[in-house]
Amino acid sequence: LRGHLLIGHTHWDHIQGFPFFAPVFIPGNEWHIYGPRGVGSSLREALAGQMQSSYFPVKLNELGATLHYHDLVEGTLEIGDIHVTTQYLNHPALTLGYRLQADGVTVVYATDHEPHSKPGAAGSHIPLIGQDERHARFLADADLVIHDAQYTTREFSAKRGWGHSTAEYAVEAAVSAGARRLALFHHDPTRDDDAVDRLVAGARDLVAQVGGTLEVFAAAEGQALELSRHATAKPSIASPEETARVDPALTPSAQSVLEAVADSPMGRLLGRAVADDGLRLVRVQDAATISSKVRSERFSLMLLQHELNGSDTAQLCRSLRSDSAAVDRDLPIVLVKIGENSAEQHVEAEAGVTDWLIWPFSEEYARARIRAWVLREACRWKNAPLPADEDRRLRALHESGLLDTEPEERFDRFTRIAAALFDVPIALVSLVDKDRQWFKSRQGTDMAQTDRDKAFCAHVILGNDVMQVPDALVDDRFADNPLVTSEPRVRFYAGAPLSLGDGSPVGTLCVIDHRARNFDEGQLRLLSDLSKLVERELQKNPSVAMP
Repeated sequence: LRGHLLIGHTHWDHIQGFPFFAPVFIPGNEWHIYGPRGVGSSLREALAGQMQSSYFPVKLNELGATLHYHDLVEGTLEIGDIHVTTQYLNHPALTLGYRLQADGVTVVYATDHEPHSKPGAAGSHIPLIGQDERHARFLADADLVIHDAQYTTREFSAKRGWGHSTAEYAVEAAVSAGARRLALFHHDPTRDDDAVDRLVAGARDLVAQVGGTLEVFAAAEGQALELSRHATAKPSIASPEETARVDPALTPSAQSVLEAVADSPMGRLLGRAVADDGLRLVRVQDAATISSKVRSERFSLMLLQHELNGSDTAQLCRSLRSDSAAVDRDLPIVLVKIGENSAEQHVEAEAGVTDWLIWPFSEEYARARIRAWVLREACRWKNAPLPADEDRRLRALHESGLLDTEPEERFDRFTRIAAALFDVPIALVSLVDKDRQWFKSRQGTDMAQTDRDKAFCAHVILGNDVMQVPDALVDDRFADNPLVTSEPRVRFYAGAPLSLGDGSPVGTLCVIDHRARNFDEGQLRLLSDLSKLVERELQKNPSVAMP
């Protein structure tokens, strides 16, 4: 038996049945398992975690069937004759919905999805906008939509942020998308059969109110449906490229990385980042050895320190690239250097440098970038460049005496106000130091600081305007950032810069949500206004020099 299993996310209520799935115990069976990919944890590791001896008597590697794991991102892939489109859903854990198209029939599986905007009252028929409209497009023209409907609109306000839909929202999205049948599922465990029947009756009334033809029913265990191609069905067109799949043939364990770094702290950090991802590390510490190494074996990545032991690394790259017998033309050569210089980088790019890793960086950031280079995939996590006035900015911050001080009510009152005003779970006064961001005030998180390369706020201080990120999961600067893919699960961010009076931003007043959002101009203006009040408090410090 050969089969495919698509997992929306790895919360235990969705994968607890996997260890009891009989076909994976049978030798000779072959199963392909698909699920969302994060940084630092693979789908296989997530499944293995719930099968540790503390929880289950059989380990994942003891199952009889041959298992293949496919870590997915948002995009498309082909599974046999089925065209699959994946799209991120609005849930505290990284979650994918699946749109399956085959033989002129379309089925959408959308579990654990919370409306991006507050749902209107039942029967209000307010048009879907923004991310909710995007979600409806994902359901468009489907023959069957299987949709989360855990709550009613009346129940939703008390459950907001838990990552689930209302039945009314599921109907509204399916009707606006032109879907034909809607199966309500993920029923709330407090609802008995009669209550579910009432929920379905209410959903059918909503369809009737708008003169719709959508068929609504409650999904039930053991239920079987047969779907037929309808007359107006459009054939699915296979993508020329599978954009959702991380190719299992490129698993990191099969790759080697050449590290040519003489700086000890930098070299040790990079070595740990390489080894932690299961990659084979080969170290050299002088330029003369590099040519012989790349001739003797093939590498998936070269990490080269800028001006390694006084060498001309641009000329070294040029020499390596000109010798096709020595270096694979697709080999990424990444220059590790301190500071950025656009003129130098232009010369280095012409010499054959693929990319740059700018010191300082954290081990976690290096690991994510290395994995991306090895797998030839875009790393959707960008370290903010240093501001032009970095030295002056840091000097002002350190002279202020604010870093590593005790919490103060004069700042905490503003993060409390921001959290309440914008209806967000997290609000921060963040100060961006040389290699970290430190929180002078925080609401909704126990973290006192993070590495700077993870900091959204490090991007804000590059200018003087409010910056917002409506959905971090689809933003190439942040989608693979560990603050997005793991706790605290940043999905929405808005930050206003804070300065100490000389015009150089030293931090931000920022707000964070676990769901995608989009502030309007009025809300952005309010955040900016509030940040000016925080700035006044920052500038009251006796050590802060006013202009």
